[in-house]
Amino acid sequence: MMFLKNRSHQSQIRLDGVSTRFYRRSMDRMSAVDAGFYFSEDPAAPMHVGSVLVFEGPAPSYGDVLRLFAGKLVPGYRRRVRELPFNLGRPVWVDDEHFRLSHHVRRVAVAAPGADDQLRELAGRLFSQGLDMRRPLWEAWFVEGLEGGRWAVVCKVHHCLVDGVAGMGLLQALLDWRADAPVPVPTPWTPQPAPSVVGSVVEGVLAPLGSLGRMLRVGAGVDGLSVLRSLPGTARRLAVRTPGSLNGPVGLGRRWVWAKAGLAEIKRIRGVAGGTVNDVILAAVASGFRALLAKRDELRPGLVVRTLVPVSTRSSEERGVLTNRVGAVLVNLPVSEPDPLRRLADVRGQMDGLKRSGQAVVASDVVSGLGDLASGAVLAWASRAVMRVPQRVVQTVVTNVPGPGVPMWMLGRRLAEVWPYVPVAGNVRVSVGVFSYLGEVVFGITADVDGVPDVGVLAEGIREGFDELVAATA
Repeated sequence: MMFLKNRSHQSQIRLDGVSTRFYRRSMDRMSAVDAGFYFSEDPAAPMHVGSVLVFEGPAPSYGDVLRLFAGKLVPGYRRRVRELPFNLGRPVWVDDEHFRLSHHVRRVAVAAPGADDQLRELAGRLFSQGLDMRRPLWEAWFVEGLEGGRWAVVCKVHHCLVDGVAGMGLLQALLDWRADAPVPVPTPWTPQPAPSVVGSVVEGVLAPLGSLGRMLRVGAGVDGLSVLRSLPGTARRLAVRTPGSLNGPVGLGRRWVWAKAGLAEIKRIRGVAGGTVNDVILAAVASGFRALLAKRDELRPGLVVRTLVPVSTRSSEERGVLTNRVGAVLVNLPVSEPDPLRRLADVRGQMDGLKRSGQAVVASDVVSGLGDLASGAVLAWASRAVMRVPQRVVQTVVTNVPGPGVPMWMLGRRLAEVWPYVPVAGNVRVSVGVFSYLGEVVFGITADVDGVPDVGVLAEGIREGFDELVAATA
């Protein structure tokens, strides 16, 4: 639910004082990374990210919500994906000539009393359902009936549109900085004719040739010595023993649970023990997995849970560009370490080393460059193969996106809470999304309902991890 990204000519939209840029390519062809997420879509592993926004009452009418979306809608919301014959090139974005807002903004109510557990269960069901790939790849569900007169919006956006940082455009697009902000008047929209299939195929076939120069420039800019120096450390991290139960087949059902911590307590921990806010968060996540594995009687000396940690590679000029600008690093969560401060020191040491090496940026540039050189068919095959090949390299994903520290509003109602959703895919059965808003750091934990029925233990363990660190640094 954001602005689609493009490049050849630049436009700018202003939303209640927030300047958000989006770019347009001549044929709106997906980047290699975006196409990889698109081709990875599977009925058992829908590749959308999402969030649940909870508002203080009273709830608006469904008509008011529709009018809000209509007034804040930009062309990117109205575009669908068109694949090329035989995947001769990467997919392209075209205007949906049959676009209807009611197909994307829907209404649902929870039964009384409308407690948080009911909202989580409803959101888990909605998140487990894939998007309609024939339409623009987003949905929003207006949820009524929450206790205390509250209401919510459950949002889903395909990962081929946004990464976590670009997903902040959702808040910029839908929310206001003032309670009395007026609802924008919808502007007329006429779908543009789609480019010819022949032209799209020709450009798609020739595009890898144009990317060769960029790949050579990326290669020339890589510090080979730094990369070589980092290889022994990477090999050591990969050689450590990992638990077996966190990897396995992923079914259709999802369970989604929450945890929460105060940003002030995290900063107090950091002030005494050192490191960054993200280091403290990862140490608490390590405590959560330690509790989960202890309950499963899998905790052994030297055991780690290896997590993929996405790292934004956006430059300052790319702020507001809605596409995937992200690298990733592998971090071994020291779950076998009983001392909370040593766990934090271990995580901090790994993250400091990874930052010095610049591996995330190098890996992002190399992967993106290689993807640009690949044909659409090869990219489709590789993306699907990666999701289907059993692996034990990664057990989980932990992604942390900072949010606004000031109140946000929708239709004059104050946003009370935001909960992030990150998908599970391949044979990784659990993922952790982290988001901050109004001095709180919240965790949205997604799990395969059959593979991780005890995901509640993980959520409780994360909260206990913060308590341990607070006690240890008191």
